[in-house]
Amino acid sequence: MAYTSVIPVRRLDRAVKYVMNKEKTTAVSLQDALDYAANRDKTEQSCFESSYACTLETAFADMRQTKEQWHKPGGVQGYHLVQSFAAGEVTPELAHQIAKELADRVLGGRYEYVIGTHLNTGHIHSHVVWNSVSQIDGKMYHSNYRSYVTEIRAISDELCQKYKLSVIDTENSTHVAKPYAEWMAEKNGQPTWRTAIRQDVDDAIQQSLTWRQFLSAMERKGYEINFSRKYPVLRPPGKERFVRFKTLGKRYTLEAIQTRILYPRSYRPYVENPPTIQRGRLHNGKRPRRKLIGLRALYYRYLYELGALPRKPRRASYAVRQDAYKLDQRIRQMEFLSCNSIDTLAQLEAYRQAKLGEIVQLTTERKSLYNANPDSPRIQQITAALKQLRQEERLCRKITEHSIEVQQHLTEARRDRAEQQQREQEHKCDRRPNIDLTLYS
Repeated sequence: MAYTSVIPVRRLDRAVKYVMNKEKTTAVSLQDALDYAANRDKTEQSCFESSYACTLETAFADMRQTKEQWHKPGGVQGYHLVQSFAAGEVTPELAHQIAKELADRVLGGRYEYVIGTHLNTGHIHSHVVWNSVSQIDGKMYHSNYRSYVTEIRAISDELCQKYKLSVIDTENSTHVAKPYAEWMAEKNGQPTWRTAIRQDVDDAIQQSLTWRQFLSAMERKGYEINFSRKYPVLRPPGKERFVRFKTLGKRYTLEAIQTRILYPRSYRPYVENPPTIQRGRLHNGKRPRRKLIGLRALYYRYLYELGALPRKPRRASYAVRQDAYKLDQRIRQMEFLSCNSIDTLAQLEAYRQAKLGEIVQLTTERKSLYNANPDSPRIQQITAALKQLRQEERLCRKITEHSIEVQQHLTEARRDRAEQQQREQEHKCDRRPNIDLTLYS
């Protein structure tokens, strides 16, 4: 099994500071990505490092010079590609060779790049970082989902098949590929944003005896269905983009849905088993003595709508269910708020600032120890403490960002529920017989 992912690189500042921080594994700048890809601590052997049109030691300077030469210093600075293999499937030499062939075919010799094949995890993986500006003609490299599926992902799968390696089966046509995160979530039995759509389709099938009834049931749920395109598509309520039926799985193509309507006993409904929270878990093992307010109340209601709390509703709105794959993340955020009795954004920011102060203090102490006594066991203790503090600081920032999203989804859920009730009421009224009472007067 091999998967690829492409990350746009935008930031060039704080490069040196970032490079000194070996705890980070995700590049946020072009320099960071270059250093991470060529990090000898991670590659372990220099033979698994390569470059094109630049040198490993001066790769960033070479790429920046190319940008200046063509007067294109802004925008996306570069791209970071990760190609990963299943544990024990490839040797480091083969993984590195595949990465080089992939980079050569995708970039066509027009962009500077560096490659590092890393051996520090349970599975061998290669990092490819290339300049966004071509050293040949100064044209910018453009990346989107279509180019990823038809070029990078397709070439990567072709190379894996060439060397007798497995590839990710998307369960769809060869022209449709799932993002790795979604594929892995479904493989592990975790809900994804498509789960909500499948559940609504299953509900509509159970309510219908004919194809026309199925379409009416989906419309009452707020879905828009379009058959005028090459592939039939549907759009969930409140969303801008359409989704092809066939991308939902083999049981959700038009032919499969029609068969399930005619022969319902041949199929089982789509069932998800999201993790549950034990009663009292979010309140330090005790029931709250007062009504929850602020952030804790917001997250509590959100988890209730997702069905993660006791007395779950009959059917959560699509606006909420689409985030079912984020359930574990939302639970951790709620537990954090409860354990620290945080109800407002001001309290959350104060907590974050306190952690930042501790981070600065410990970082200064560790730096002094590096200079005075580099073998001190205190350094490892500080490093572990810094890791925990940074995780908490990052969690605070995510809660601040996600709380707005949670509020929006709850608002959409209430609106969708009201609209669905109205549609159902209108549907009942339309089915009432039109009797002319004047005949009996």
